[in-house]
Amino acid sequence: MEKFLLYRTYHGCALPPATQTASAAAWSDEAHVVANRALYRQKFERVLALLSDTLAPQKPQAGFYLWAKTPISDTEFARRLYAEQNVTVLPGQFLARDHGNGNPGENRVRMALVAPLDECVDAAARINSLLAVL
Repeated sequence: MEKFLLYRTYHGCALPPATQTASAAAWSDEAHVVANRALYRQKFERVLALLSDTLAPQKPQAGFYLWAKTPISDTEFARRLYAEQNVTVLPGQFLARDHGNGNPGENRVRMALVAPLDECVDAAARINSLLAVL
């Protein structure tokens, strides 16, 4: 069971054939891909500009997440950010395992830039508001 758990952790689940067929049809349209990439470029540019002097996250080569090192524990940072600023981030330690040298996600948070641009910008400003009082 231990080896199966490890396999499932990284493999995910199989999709039913109907879902696979629908996905193939949806992904055959490239226009939405071009539009989404442009939206993510805008989100990254605006959010990174706001957080570069505080959390200094690095722009990823791909994806829609920003990772940032936190000045306090990742779980406490996420808890306070939600309680005080109504912004949700995911503590990094929840996404990794301790490999004997510590958890590589510890004291980091993952920020998903999936909301509309104005909400991402607002969230970045709220993150800076919390950081100002830490």
